Amino acid sequence: MKKLLFVPVLLLFICCNKEKSEKAQTPKTPVKDDHSFSKPANAVVTHLDLDIKVSFDSSRISGKASWQIDNISKGNEIIFDENTLEIQKVTLGDDDTPTTFRLGEAVEFHGRPLYIKIAPNTTRVNIYYNTTKDAIALQWLKPEQTADKKKPFLFSQGESIWSRTWIPCQDSPSIRFTYNAKVTVPSDLMAVMSAENPQQKNNTGVYNFKQTKAIPSYLMAIAVGDLAFQQIDSRTGVYAEPSVVKKAAAEFGALGNMVNAAEKLFGPYRWGRYDVLVLPPSFPYGGMENPNLTFLTPGVIAGDRSLTSLLAHELGHSWSGNLVTNATWDDIWLNEGFTTYVEHRIGEAIFGEKEAKMQDVLSRKLLADNMAEYGPNNPDTRLRVNTTDRNPDDGLSDIPYEKGYAFLQTVEQAVGREKFDNFLKSWFDDHAFQSVTTKTFTDYLNDNLIKGDKVLEQKINAWVWIYKPDIPDNVTVPVSEDFLAIDVIQKNWRTTGVKGLAGKIKSTNEKQHFIDYLPNDLTISEMQAIDEEFNFTKGGNFVIKRQWFVQAIKHQYKAAYPDIESFMVATSRTGSLLTLYKEMIKTPEGKAWAKSIFAKAKAGYHLTTVEAVGNILK
Repeated sequence: MKKLLFVPVLLLFICCNKEKSEKAQTPKTPVKDDHSFSKPANAVVTHLDLDIKVSFDSSRISGKASWQIDNISKGNEIIFDENTLEIQKVTLGDDDTPTTFRLGEAVEFHGRPLYIKIAPNTTRVNIYYNTTKDAIALQWLKPEQTADKKKPFLFSQGESIWSRTWIPCQDSPSIRFTYNAKVTVPSDLMAVMSAENPQQKNNTGVYNFKQTKAIPSYLMAIAVGDLAFQQIDSRTGVYAEPSVVKKAAAEFGALGNMVNAAEKLFGPYRWGRYDVLVLPPSFPYGGMENPNLTFLTPGVIAGDRSLTSLLAHELGHSWSGNLVTNATWDDIWLNEGFTTYVEHRIGEAIFGEKEAKMQDVLSRKLLADNMAEYGPNNPDTRLRVNTTDRNPDDGLSDIPYEKGYAFLQTVEQAVGREKFDNFLKSWFDDHAFQSVTTKTFTDYLNDNLIKGDKVLEQKINAWVWIYKPDIPDNVTVPVSEDFLAIDVIQKNWRTTGVKGLAGKIKSTNEKQHFIDYLPNDLTISEMQAIDEEFNFTKGGNFVIKRQWFVQAIKHQYKAAYPDIESFMVATSRTGSLLTLYKEMIKTPEGKAWAKSIFAKAKAGYHLTTVEAVGNILK
């Protein structure tokens, strides 16, 4: 979430093992996941047949989740996770034999366990249910909240533990399954999922989906709306509302090249098509790596392809995250740190070394800023965190992304790029369609890269990186010559003036670096001069506007206030909003303004965004 890869040998062996690898099973000795009530060591799901109807009149999904199961212990019970669902009835087998069920006590964040009576030979469990208005995973949008403002829209966001609010499931990233789905929607709308997708509407409103690769529950995804599709190349394309789809396809024109670059680096792309869906602004993240169909914020459409690095991140999850998945949310750095590394390597392959070095410097600054906010001894600055008794989203910051990336860069520097690339290819291949723990990785690192070399082990210092807070001393320090030149400009512009600087500071990375290091004592007249030179307030680049608006709030540049308010009402991207709200609440006047904006905006925010912003405005 945020935020790409093999020469075919032993072809017969690969073909014979393809089905086995793509349906790689939940481990026979599953890890303990504190965020799921399920007991997969006893009985575990293997395949889902989903038959649901989407009603915009009632803002509900209703239907049947029919699960194929493996009753490993031959016991008389299987446990599912559910949260705010209405369970109507449960049956067993293809003949719908009635059975009994009960719901356990609710636990904060987790919902309730759903206990279902089964027989030793049970292989199918059918759960009939409705969602409710409290389903955190589902965002129901009125027509006026969409780009075209004509028809309603629905999208889901399951990560981390919210899929249980729209499907009764064993909601752990350690449990993988394949699925088929039949989805009935209003006939003037289209449904898409994290699966093989239609490319045009049909007049029946009935859509069928198939996901033949084993995925964890948090990657179950659905969107329903007035959607159009535009092909980019033979295996990539864009879904969006009709008024957006052409702009999006133009913005993402290099998507196929990104997939090709990723395959050269990290091995084959194993998911068939790679398409993207541009959502309305209330989507709470930059992107979500749903298999086959990445969900994206419309904020990535800058008009000049300057923010397509976000695409590289979500594409990278096709290897680190979707193919090889963190087994628990304590191990999320295995998803996000690895993907941030993959993202940067794809960016370097596509945009060149100069851009890559600038991205590295920005990455380290983001890490340093997060460390300063959390404090060096905060346990949440470890790579492997402890989310027991917490909402796992609460432990998520930029640290697993950026510290994880910095750690992998350190390993690369210690062993050399070629050796590390081969190691990563093997890691992805040997653990394809599996869920893994941090220990799985450290054991693999020791067995396949360090191999008993004590000097190399000390040079990498993996244990300290992973299990201790703060940033180890052996972190790599990137340098960008382009940024050094901007640093010189930064020192002199107050004397020489800002006129002409826009011709010297051109790229998104350069502008971001310039804004990040503006003096703390800027005057209103200086802010105005910079704004007139660069047009930061009125510009179309989401990232630049966010960074500039932080400065505008900090220095009380009131000329930008109407645009800041419009920006904060129009987006639900949680991380960006929190950055702005946190800057606002540093003064009493700013806090009052923040509360005023929140009151206007929260109806259009995603529920997770409402909760996050509400917590800091208390």
